[in-house]
Amino acid sequence: MAYDFDLFVIGAGSGGVRAARFAAGFGAKVAVAESRYLGGTCVNVGCVPKKLLVYGAHVADELEQAAGFGWTLEEGHFDWGTLIANKNREIERLNGIYRNLLVNSGVTLLQGHARLTGAHEVEVDGQRYSAEHILIATGGWPQVPDIPGKDLAITSNEAFYLKNLPRRVLVVGGGYIAVEFAGIFQGLGAATTLLYRGDLFLRGFDGSVRTHLKEELEKRGLDLQFNADIQRIDKLEDGSLKATLKDGRELLADCVFYATGRRPMLDNLGLENTGVELDARGYIRVDEQYQTTAPSILAIGDVIGRVQLTPVALAEGMAVARRLFKPEQYRPVDYQNIPTAVFSQPPIGTVGLTEEQALEAGYKVQVFESRFRAMKLTLTDIQEKTLMKLVVDAQSDKVLGCHMVGPDAGEIIQGLGIALKAGATKQQFDETIGVHPTAAEEFVTMRTVTR
Repeated sequence: MAYDFDLFVIGAGSGGVRAARFAAGFGAKVAVAESRYLGGTCVNVGCVPKKLLVYGAHVADELEQAAGFGWTLEEGHFDWGTLIANKNREIERLNGIYRNLLVNSGVTLLQGHARLTGAHEVEVDGQRYSAEHILIATGGWPQVPDIPGKDLAITSNEAFYLKNLPRRVLVVGGGYIAVEFAGIFQGLGAATTLLYRGDLFLRGFDGSVRTHLKEELEKRGLDLQFNADIQRIDKLEDGSLKATLKDGRELLADCVFYATGRRPMLDNLGLENTGVELDARGYIRVDEQYQTTAPSILAIGDVIGRVQLTPVALAEGMAVARRLFKPEQYRPVDYQNIPTAVFSQPPIGTVGLTEEQALEAGYKVQVFESRFRAMKLTLTDIQEKTLMKLVVDAQSDKVLGCHMVGPDAGEIIQGLGIALKAGATKQQFDETIGVHPTAAEEFVTMRTVTR
């Protein structure tokens, strides 16, 4: 049977665009349908604008440190509107780049909502298209718990477009998005409280990292309230919001920001017209080659609920394109030792196993841990400390995990990710000459086992 396209991609986020571009480059006839914005969550309401806001919040730290280096500055004034306008301009530029990447690759771009009408057929704005392969890359969407007043809360989708910086913000959640936005709001001048229903945020991260970040955020004056959850939200006559907690306490705010999880974006996708099945968590079920239970339909990225990171979606998109249209170049995605960063303040960088994961896996573990005040802060009164940690297999000497909390953690951890990917040992770390004076050299100078 002759199809309109060899590959039809639903969703022009990072994974979908990567798969479409490379499939077209391999000679396939490709179409992409997108109903919202080119670049997906990451470019529009995710990592890119978030990092720009983190940069903006971090300026306050630089101003505070300036006096120690001899700078006398007039009192600064922050304008939220300027930051958001400049951010919007950058996002529009990136949208144009994504458009050009697709069009210049020979991909047919259809701007409209795509709905599956069969195993080989997609409908976009009333027009039907057939395809040998269909790739679902529709991403995820923030969730707010079903409580009274939930419509008064915002998520990351809306936070990037607030007209004004709220004076008082309640951030609800214990994942990296909650921690990052709490730092953004506080750093830009809002009185910020972080509420989390558990004992300590960032579940799944190394225990030392979680505890260290908690201590540093408290030093900065961030109000951390654990074992706390909102029961209802009400709007008061003066326009402010009252959050009633499950323990009966009431907190007032101008903004309640929820970061309590994301769901796969499957709305009106037409899965009922196919043999595509969902897993127990509600994500699209796929095999190791991203094939769904309908053989002609594949899925990648946040919609399959594996590792929900932009570079992972890019790798999955590349793997799909290669397997289908350039099999001699195909290689599976390696989900081990994926470096990642949390752009909290201070930021986190991590790769490999946590201490807890290593112990649970049965390793005999040696831990090397260092806490120190960064050189840049020695001329200031700031008492923030950096944490660096190595988790090592005592029997093979292989480094199982690297963890950091401190300035430039994300930049430093990228190089360590290569080392772990290559199977580096602690001896090889020790024999590597450090770059002096830097914080990063601490990773190759830790000699004493902490425990």
